Amino acid sequence: MMAFSSGFQSLRNEIAVEELSIEGHLPDWIEGTLIRNGPAQFEVGEDTYNHWFDGLAMLHAFQIEDGKVGYRNRFLESNARREALKKGRISRAEFGTDPCRSIFGRVMSLFRPRLTDNASINVAKVAGQWVAMTETPLPVAFEPKTLETVGVVEFADDVDAQVTTAHPHVHPDTGRTTTYMATFGRQCQYHIVTVDPGSRRREVRATLFVDRPSYMHSFAVTERYAVLSEWPLRVNPLDLLLEGKPFIENYNWVPEEGTRFRVVRLSDGEEVTRISAPAAFAFHHVNAFEQGDSVICDVVTYDDASIIDALYLDRLQSDQPTPAVGRLQRYRLPLAGTTKSVSPTPISDTLLELPRVHDRAVEGRTYRYVYGVGAYDIGNFTDQLVKIDVETGAAETWRAPDTYPGEPVFVPAPNGRAEDYGVVLSVVFQPEENRSFLLVLDAHTFTEVARVPVPHAIPFGFHGQFI
Repeated sequence: MMAFSSGFQSLRNEIAVEELSIEGHLPDWIEGTLIRNGPAQFEVGEDTYNHWFDGLAMLHAFQIEDGKVGYRNRFLESNARREALKKGRISRAEFGTDPCRSIFGRVMSLFRPRLTDNASINVAKVAGQWVAMTETPLPVAFEPKTLETVGVVEFADDVDAQVTTAHPHVHPDTGRTTTYMATFGRQCQYHIVTVDPGSRRREVRATLFVDRPSYMHSFAVTERYAVLSEWPLRVNPLDLLLEGKPFIENYNWVPEEGTRFRVVRLSDGEEVTRISAPAAFAFHHVNAFEQGDSVICDVVTYDDASIIDALYLDRLQSDQPTPAVGRLQRYRLPLAGTTKSVSPTPISDTLLELPRVHDRAVEGRTYRYVYGVGAYDIGNFTDQLVKIDVETGAAETWRAPDTYPGEPVFVPAPNGRAEDYGVVLSVVFQPEENRSFLLVLDAHTFTEVARVPVPHAIPFGFHGQFI
């Protein structure tokens, strides 16, 4: 196996440690909790999940207070997990796994569809609660101090959809959450939806019609607009009902159709423009902002959607090199005039994924720095952290032998003098030690200031937030 492959082994232990040892020195000002989300159980009985995105969710919390760091981890007690453990086999369909083995089971799923609530991708504050999220519209609330599962959030509206994003946008000033949802049927629709702070009522701001929806893991917002990026990985909705395949395997790569950006004005829901671009694929938008009569949209892109196949567990747990990073590209989308086709401009030669910015200051606004995981040795999964200056393309990196860092989360210093004044937190896996540690970098200099070892290895996860 590749060295990183053991990061895709199940973690079944749940522990709580009041104080971990600290190597180095934590900044005096940092106080709060980093909560990480990701899959931690890849088998149930004799069944195995197929894709990295499918494993049963586990939350990890690093509580920093008075110069001390505590840690706890806990499975998200979703209905999908409870049913699977009770039956001794995988119960609900996931991104790349479909447990409906028989024709009868597939037919019954048409009449009694059960969306998974295995929310293993991200965490966010929605409707006044901290929730774990995936790409079905079933956010699962949890108590951030104990990580105890509260349950699926019940919204006070009749908004209905089958797919959403695990990457909602929270306006840094108003706290309003903006998300995208999709409805499959005879006439498929995309919806731009908002939720005010503390409210459980979702408001549909815009509805766009589409014949064959694209797989869109994330989207972009600016101060006034939302941007949907329709990559040419598209699905015939009938296939989702009749083919009996795992969700993502129903989507087809059609590069001849190219990419299409659809820009929606949030104030009245009007689709302002549609702009085409060459075929590409992306999981993650970095940021977007308005500049004159254009929207600037920065995205981590791939030449095609084969990156999805590269993240199946049989590949990740093998001896095959695995690419896990893309190119940082900028799309300039004119809002007026006759231009209806654009090509992206590379921002940097340094590859990255799981991008993060200083959310509280630059969400939907002009910005300077993006942080992400990178690859020093291409094919060695994510073996370094990167910080890219989007104005110059220059990059700084952090790496250490036998380490595989996860998503970097930026935490601003109080009264920070610049966009990058603060720290970057990342959970780093050490296969030779069979454990992980919390890494603390000075975001400005991108140098290590502390690391906090954890008693066990934390499987590779996805996204987190600092509360």
